[in-house]
Amino acid sequence: MEADFVIVGAGSAGCAMAYRLSGAGASVLVIEHGGSDAGPFIQMPAALSYPMNMGIYDWGFKTLPEPHLGDRTLVCPRGKVIGGSSSINGMVYVRGHACDYDHWAEQGAQGWSYADVLPYFKRMEHWHSGGHGGDPAWRGKDGPLHVTRGPRRNPLFSAFVEAGAQAGYQTTDDYNGKQQEGFGPMEQTVWRGRRWSAANAYLRPALKRPNCDLTRALARRVVIRDGRAVGVEVERGGRIEVIHARREVILAASSINSPKLLMLSGIGPAAHLAEHGIDVVADLAGVGQNLQDHLELYIQYASKKPITLYRYWNLFSKARIGAQWLFSKTGMGASNQFESAAFIRSRAGVEYPDIQYHFLPIAVRYDGKAAAEGHGFQAHVGPMRSPSRGAVTLASSNPNDAPNILFNYMSQEQDWQDFRACIRLTREIFAQEAFAPYVKHEIQPGVNFQSDDELDSFIREHAESAFHPCGTARMGAKDDPLAVVDPECRVIGVDGLRLADSSIFPRITNGNLNAPSIMTGEKAADHILGRGMLPAVNNEPWVHLDWETAQR
Repeated sequence: MEADFVIVGAGSAGCAMAYRLSGAGASVLVIEHGGSDAGPFIQMPAALSYPMNMGIYDWGFKTLPEPHLGDRTLVCPRGKVIGGSSSINGMVYVRGHACDYDHWAEQGAQGWSYADVLPYFKRMEHWHSGGHGGDPAWRGKDGPLHVTRGPRRNPLFSAFVEAGAQAGYQTTDDYNGKQQEGFGPMEQTVWRGRRWSAANAYLRPALKRPNCDLTRALARRVVIRDGRAVGVEVERGGRIEVIHARREVILAASSINSPKLLMLSGIGPAAHLAEHGIDVVADLAGVGQNLQDHLELYIQYASKKPITLYRYWNLFSKARIGAQWLFSKTGMGASNQFESAAFIRSRAGVEYPDIQYHFLPIAVRYDGKAAAEGHGFQAHVGPMRSPSRGAVTLASSNPNDAPNILFNYMSQEQDWQDFRACIRLTREIFAQEAFAPYVKHEIQPGVNFQSDDELDSFIREHAESAFHPCGTARMGAKDDPLAVVDPECRVIGVDGLRLADSSIFPRITNGNLNAPSIMTGEKAADHILGRGMLPAVNNEPWVHLDWETAQR
């Protein structure tokens, strides 16, 4: 078992690299611990709450008790299936803000400014506006990843955008184009009624080539000889063997498993490795550090009118929707139901949006439990750039053991200020005229939660992860003591080893992380092949003219 390139992880970045590297003629072998993504639970967009809660598709990670959230243990789902987390996520497509990438470049990730990454976003996309405007000059027309918009038939979707405008915010018809800030349609990785995961977009076409293969195995560690990665030790069918890489080993195993694999291979903070009896190959203090995520709250309202998705929240309707989807890939089952969105700034002096909204025409939790109130709707809201940082560390030197995960959520005063702002700004939006025909009363937090202390108690109890972990193998300049990979995704201090997934993000980007993760795989492939980069595109993104003095 050997190939030019051995990729660990058939997730968002791994699938993109398998497609590009094999397309260039190199032989590629992808190692994935999870199994097939066939079946309606993954492929039907509206069924998104199922795969995320199924052990067959999810690694089942949990955090350590989070000290600033009342010692709650939060779940941290990661896809254990081909397509990785793109096969179990909410299918929301957000590139991130231009300023996010410019910040990466300022932090030492040279060549990753927005002008540098925009051509890769365009290369990966096949964008369908659905006749709803948008910014065609900023979008890709023939990439493998189909990006669409939901039909937005429910009147609540337009009420949300209208309420934002009434509250004095911008509207935008393409938050992935020139102007992210404002209220408008949300985009999804859904095509012809099916989840368009990285497996469907990239891996299936790659596996049709004779030089690309997939093997199901658990990666245990990278095999390093004389300072060079030469293969990956795996457990397959109860046997331990080594898969050899003629050119390079590439880790793309998630922001949880990639740092774990580095540490099991002797790459990481020397003292921590010594605790677990692991010989140090490269003493890199940043491995597993800098862990970031987005937290969010579900602000829920009861509806005066029975027009919400709650009317389908019974076995008969679910069966009917499922049957229609199975036979025609149409109907309610063909959308993730996230069809309106917003990005706003929490206060004057914030240069670009730091709050994201997903609007949903039902009051329901991520685990699929509907609010007891019946008909309702909700906004998922949360800050984008929390200053809190956590870590992924080894629980033991056994590759079968999950690592310790501590996000250290809400550990900074700024987090609390930002979340209180989220709640108060959301209430103001739902108090606008556009929602007058629909708002019956606030379900949660509820009118009794008004003071800072009351809001803080609600946040402590109800903040949930948006499942966007990243940053645990930060990209930076070679002489940065906390950088793990250089701007070409090479692991510092080890030859023949690269890492390309959301681990390398210096700082979390605005919105959902699937699009930036795929872009990372796309761009890393060109670095690995030693090609020149796609030429930079100097489109000028929109930033609010009065951002220094106005919140909207």
